[in-house]
Amino acid sequence: MNTDKILEKISELSVTYGTKIIGAVIVFIIGSWIVKLLTKSFNAILDKRNVDVSLKPFLKGLVNTLLRVLLVISVLSMLGIEMTSFVAILGAAGLAVGMALSGTLQNFAGGVMILIFKPFKVGDYIQAQDHEGFVKEIQIFNTILETLDFKKVIIPNGGLSNASMVNYTPGAVRRVDWTVGMAYGDDVDTAKKVIADLCASDARILNEPEPLFIAVEALADSSVNFTVRAWVKNEDYWGVYFRLNEEVYKNFGPAGLNIPFPQMDVHLHKAN
Repeated sequence: MNTDKILEKISELSVTYGTKIIGAVIVFIIGSWIVKLLTKSFNAILDKRNVDVSLKPFLKGLVNTLLRVLLVISVLSMLGIEMTSFVAILGAAGLAVGMALSGTLQNFAGGVMILIFKPFKVGDYIQAQDHEGFVKEIQIFNTILETLDFKKVIIPNGGLSNASMVNYTPGAVRRVDWTVGMAYGDDVDTAKKVIADLCASDARILNEPEPLFIAVEALADSSVNFTVRAWVKNEDYWGVYFRLNEEVYKNFGPAGLNIPFPQMDVHLHKAN
Protein backbone atom coordinates (compact mmCIF):
# COMPACT_ATOMS: atom_id res chain seq x y z
CA MET A 1 0.00 0.00 0.00
CA ASN A 2 2.74 2.40 0.90
CA THR A 3 4.46 1.51 -2.35
CA ASP A 4 1.28 2.30 -4.25
CA LYS A 5 1.01 5.71 -2.54
CA ILE A 6 4.64 6.49 -3.34
CA LEU A 7 4.14 5.57 -6.97
CA GLU A 8 0.95 7.61 -7.10
CA LYS A 9 2.79 10.61 -5.60
CA ILE A 10 5.61 10.21 -8.09
CA SER A 11 3.06 10.05 -10.88
CA GLU A 12 1.37 13.26 -9.69
CA LEU A 13 4.72 15.06 -9.41
CA SER A 14 5.73 13.80 -12.83
CA VAL A 15 2.55 15.16 -14.37
CA THR A 16 2.79 18.48 -12.52
CA TYR A 17 6.50 19.21 -12.94
CA GLY A 18 6.95 17.27 -16.15
CA THR A 19 4.59 19.64 -17.90
CA LYS A 20 6.45 22.63 -16.47
CA ILE A 21 9.82 21.20 -17.45
CA ILE A 22 8.68 20.44 -20.98
CA GLY A 23 7.19 23.93 -21.27
CA ALA A 24 10.36 25.50 -19.89
CA VAL A 25 12.52 23.54 -22.36
CA ILE A 26 10.30 24.61 -25.26
CA VAL A 27 10.43 28.26 -24.12
CA PHE A 28 14.21 28.07 -23.73
CA ILE A 29 14.67 26.64 -27.25
CA ILE A 30 12.33 29.17 -28.87
CA GLY A 31 13.76 31.97 -26.73
CA SER A 32 17.32 31.10 -27.72
CA TRP A 33 16.30 31.28 -31.38
CA ILE A 34 14.65 34.67 -30.83
CA VAL A 35 17.74 35.96 -28.97
CA LYS A 36 19.94 34.97 -31.91
CA LEU A 37 17.53 36.67 -34.31
CA LEU A 38 17.43 39.88 -32.25
CA THR A 39 21.21 39.90 -31.84
CA LYS A 40 21.66 39.47 -35.59
CA SER A 41 19.19 42.30 -36.25
CA PHE A 42 20.99 44.54 -33.75
CA ASN A 43 24.31 43.78 -35.43
CA ALA A 44 22.80 44.72 -38.81
CA ILE A 45 21.65 48.06 -37.33
CA LEU A 46 25.18 48.72 -36.05
CA ASP A 47 26.59 48.01 -39.53
CA LYS A 48 24.00 50.28 -41.14
CA ARG A 49 24.87 53.15 -38.78
CA ASN A 50 28.62 52.64 -39.36
CA VAL A 51 29.33 52.18 -35.66
CA ASP A 52 33.05 51.98 -34.91
CA VAL A 53 34.44 48.46 -35.31
CA SER A 54 36.01 48.59 -31.85
CA LEU A 55 32.60 49.18 -30.27
CA LYS A 56 30.45 46.69 -32.20
CA PRO A 57 31.67 43.47 -30.52
CA PHE A 58 31.09 44.95 -27.07
CA LEU A 59 27.58 46.24 -27.85
CA LYS A 60 26.63 43.00 -29.56
CA GLY A 61 27.90 40.95 -26.59
CA LEU A 62 26.15 43.23 -24.10
CA VAL A 63 22.76 42.93 -25.84
CA ASN A 64 23.16 39.18 -26.26
CA THR A 65 24.04 38.72 -22.57
CA LEU A 66 21.11 40.83 -21.35
CA LEU A 67 18.63 38.95 -23.56
CA ARG A 68 19.93 35.59 -22.37
CA VAL A 69 19.73 36.65 -18.71
CA LEU A 70 16.10 37.68 -19.24
CA LEU A 71 15.43 34.33 -20.97
CA VAL A 72 16.96 32.31 -18.10
CA ILE A 73 14.97 34.30 -15.51
CA SER A 74 11.78 33.64 -17.48
CA VAL A 75 12.50 29.88 -17.73
CA LEU A 76 13.31 29.59 -14.03
CA SER A 77 10.09 31.44 -13.17
CA MET A 78 8.12 28.92 -15.24
CA LEU A 79 9.63 26.14 -13.14
CA GLY A 80 8.25 27.81 -10.02
CA ILE A 81 11.54 29.15 -8.71
CA GLU A 82 11.08 32.47 -6.89
CA MET A 83 13.24 35.05 -8.68
CA THR A 84 12.34 38.20 -6.71
CA SER A 85 15.11 37.80 -4.14
CA PHE A 86 17.63 36.84 -6.82
CA VAL A 87 16.82 39.92 -8.91
CA ALA A 88 17.02 42.13 -5.80
CA ILE A 89 20.45 40.73 -4.88
CA LEU A 90 21.63 41.12 -8.47
CA GLY A 91 20.42 44.73 -8.53
CA ALA A 92 22.12 45.56 -5.21
CA ALA A 93 25.37 44.01 -6.41
CA GLY A 94 25.16 45.99 -9.65
CA LEU A 95 24.57 49.21 -7.71
CA ALA A 96 27.55 48.57 -5.43
CA VAL A 97 29.84 47.84 -8.36
CA GLY A 98 28.53 50.90 -10.20
CA MET A 99 29.29 53.18 -7.25
CA ALA A 100 32.76 51.72 -6.81
CA LEU A 101 33.56 52.18 -10.49
CA SER A 102 31.70 55.46 -11.06
CA GLY A 103 34.67 57.23 -12.64
CA THR A 104 35.56 54.27 -14.83
CA LEU A 105 31.94 53.82 -15.90
CA GLN A 106 31.71 57.52 -16.75
CA ASN A 107 34.75 57.19 -19.00
CA PHE A 108 33.27 54.06 -20.54
CA ALA A 109 29.95 55.77 -21.21
CA GLY A 110 31.81 58.73 -22.70
CA GLY A 111 33.75 56.39 -24.99
CA VAL A 112 30.54 54.74 -26.16
CA MET A 113 28.99 58.14 -26.92
CA ILE A 114 32.08 59.27 -28.84
CA LEU A 115 32.23 56.08 -30.90
CA ILE A 116 28.49 56.24 -31.69
CA PHE A 117 28.02 59.95 -32.44
CA LYS A 118 31.55 60.55 -33.82
CA PRO A 119 32.22 64.20 -32.87
CA PHE A 120 35.73 63.44 -34.12
CA LYS A 121 37.58 60.54 -35.70
CA VAL A 122 41.11 59.24 -35.89
CA GLY A 123 43.28 61.73 -37.76
CA ASP A 124 41.25 64.83 -36.79
CA TYR A 125 42.98 67.79 -35.15
CA ILE A 126 41.07 68.76 -32.01
CA GLN A 127 41.41 71.03 -28.98
CA ALA A 128 39.97 69.79 -25.68
CA GLN A 129 40.75 69.62 -21.96
CA ASP A 130 43.55 72.23 -22.33
CA HIS A 131 45.28 70.05 -24.95
CA GLU A 132 45.32 69.98 -28.72
CA GLY A 133 46.68 67.57 -31.27
CA PHE A 134 45.88 64.87 -33.79
CA VAL A 135 43.61 62.02 -32.66
CA LYS A 136 45.71 58.86 -32.88
CA GLU A 137 43.38 56.39 -31.18
CA ILE A 138 39.87 56.30 -29.70
CA GLN A 139 39.63 53.67 -26.97
CA ILE A 140 36.68 52.69 -24.81
CA PHE A 141 38.00 54.57 -21.75
CA ASN A 142 40.48 57.10 -23.21
CA THR A 143 41.27 59.09 -26.33
CA ILE A 144 44.93 59.45 -27.30
CA LEU A 145 46.23 62.64 -28.93
CA GLU A 146 49.57 63.33 -30.55
CA THR A 147 50.71 66.94 -30.22
CA LEU A 148 52.71 68.84 -32.82
CA ASP A 149 55.89 68.10 -30.86
CA PHE A 150 54.98 64.38 -30.82
CA LYS A 151 53.91 64.19 -27.20
CA LYS A 152 51.35 61.55 -26.32
CA VAL A 153 48.34 62.94 -24.44
CA ILE A 154 45.79 60.55 -22.88
CA ILE A 155 42.40 62.18 -22.19
CA PRO A 156 39.66 60.29 -20.25
CA ASN A 157 36.54 60.00 -22.37
CA GLY A 158 34.21 61.02 -19.53
CA GLY A 159 35.38 64.62 -19.46
CA LEU A 160 35.94 64.67 -23.23
CA SER A 161 32.30 63.76 -23.95
CA ASN A 162 30.83 66.20 -21.39
CA ALA A 163 32.96 69.32 -22.01
CA SER A 164 33.42 71.65 -24.96
CA MET A 165 35.73 70.53 -27.74
CA VAL A 166 36.94 72.14 -30.98
CA ASN A 167 37.42 69.99 -34.07
CA TYR A 168 39.45 71.85 -36.71
CA THR A 169 39.36 69.11 -39.35
CA PRO A 170 35.80 68.79 -40.78
CA GLY A 171 36.04 71.99 -42.86
CA ALA A 172 38.16 72.00 -46.02
CA VAL A 173 39.69 75.37 -45.08
CA ARG A 174 40.80 77.04 -41.88
CA ARG A 175 41.51 80.63 -40.96
CA VAL A 176 45.00 81.58 -39.79
CA ASP A 177 45.21 84.43 -37.27
CA TRP A 178 48.33 86.42 -36.43
CA THR A 179 49.06 89.36 -34.14
CA VAL A 180 52.02 91.38 -35.45
CA GLY A 181 53.55 94.13 -33.29
CA MET A 182 55.24 97.27 -34.64
CA ALA A 183 57.10 99.96 -32.71
CA TYR A 184 55.44 103.31 -32.07
CA GLY A 185 56.65 105.90 -34.57
CA ASP A 186 56.95 103.44 -37.49
CA ASP A 187 54.78 103.87 -40.56
CA VAL A 188 51.49 101.97 -40.44
CA ASP A 189 51.00 101.88 -44.22
CA THR A 190 54.50 100.49 -44.74
CA ALA A 191 53.87 97.71 -42.23
CA LYS A 192 50.56 96.80 -43.85
CA LYS A 193 52.21 96.71 -47.32
CA VAL A 194 55.05 94.47 -46.11
CA ILE A 195 52.59 92.03 -44.53
CA ALA A 196 50.34 92.08 -47.62
CA ASP A 197 53.29 91.42 -49.94
CA LEU A 198 54.49 88.53 -47.80
CA CYS A 199 51.02 86.96 -47.88
CA ALA A 200 50.65 87.55 -51.62
CA SER A 201 53.92 85.68 -52.22
CA ASP A 202 52.52 82.55 -50.57
CA ALA A 203 50.31 80.65 -53.05
CA ARG A 204 48.79 78.63 -50.21
CA ILE A 205 46.82 81.65 -48.98
CA LEU A 206 43.31 81.64 -50.50
CA ASN A 207 41.06 84.49 -51.59
CA GLU A 208 37.93 82.58 -50.57
CA PRO A 209 35.87 82.43 -48.42
CA GLU A 210 37.36 85.86 -47.56
CA PRO A 211 40.36 87.80 -48.87
CA LEU A 212 43.36 88.72 -46.72
CA PHE A 213 42.47 90.99 -43.78
CA ILE A 214 44.98 93.37 -42.15
CA ALA A 215 44.01 96.03 -39.59
CA VAL A 216 45.33 97.80 -36.49
CA GLU A 217 43.99 95.79 -33.58
CA ALA A 218 45.28 97.71 -30.57
CA LEU A 219 47.57 100.46 -29.39
CA ALA A 220 49.26 98.29 -26.80
CA ASP A 221 51.67 99.26 -24.01
CA SER A 222 54.80 98.71 -26.08
CA SER A 223 53.63 98.26 -29.66
CA VAL A 224 51.05 98.95 -32.34
CA ASN A 225 49.44 95.55 -32.94
CA PHE A 226 48.07 94.40 -36.28
CA THR A 227 45.52 91.63 -36.69
CA VAL A 228 46.20 89.54 -39.80
CA ARG A 229 43.69 86.93 -41.03
CA ALA A 230 44.03 84.61 -44.00
CA TRP A 231 42.30 81.44 -45.20
CA VAL A 232 44.24 78.32 -46.14
CA LYS A 233 43.57 74.63 -46.72
CA ASN A 234 43.55 72.57 -43.56
CA GLU A 235 46.77 70.78 -44.39
CA ASP A 236 48.58 74.09 -45.04
CA TYR A 237 47.67 75.76 -41.73
CA TRP A 238 50.86 75.31 -39.73
CA GLY A 239 53.20 75.80 -42.66
CA VAL A 240 51.63 79.17 -43.50
CA TYR A 241 51.41 80.19 -39.85
CA PHE A 242 55.11 79.59 -39.11
CA ARG A 243 56.31 81.00 -42.44
CA LEU A 244 54.67 84.40 -41.99
CA ASN A 245 56.08 84.76 -38.47
CA GLU A 246 59.56 84.10 -39.83
CA GLU A 247 59.18 86.35 -42.88
CA VAL A 248 57.86 89.26 -40.79
CA TYR A 249 60.93 89.02 -38.59
CA LYS A 250 63.23 88.94 -41.63
CA ASN A 251 61.54 91.75 -43.61
CA PHE A 252 60.47 94.33 -41.02
CA GLY A 253 64.04 95.49 -40.40
CA PRO A 254 65.00 96.13 -44.07
CA ALA A 255 61.72 98.01 -44.51
CA GLY A 256 62.62 100.38 -41.67
CA LEU A 257 60.18 98.81 -39.22
CA ASN A 258 60.95 97.66 -35.69
CA ILE A 259 59.56 94.87 -33.57
CA PRO A 260 59.68 96.39 -30.07
CA PHE A 261 60.69 94.83 -26.79
CA PRO A 262 58.39 95.36 -23.80
CA GLN A 263 59.28 98.74 -22.35
CA MET A 264 58.23 101.21 -19.69
CA ASP A 265 58.78 104.96 -19.49
CA VAL A 266 59.83 106.20 -16.04
CA HIS A 267 59.52 109.95 -15.29
CA LEU A 268 61.55 111.44 -12.40
CA HIS A 269 60.42 114.69 -10.84
CA LYS A 270 62.80 116.71 -8.70
CA ALA A 271 61.24 117.54 -5.37
CA ASN A 272 61.35 121.23 -4.34
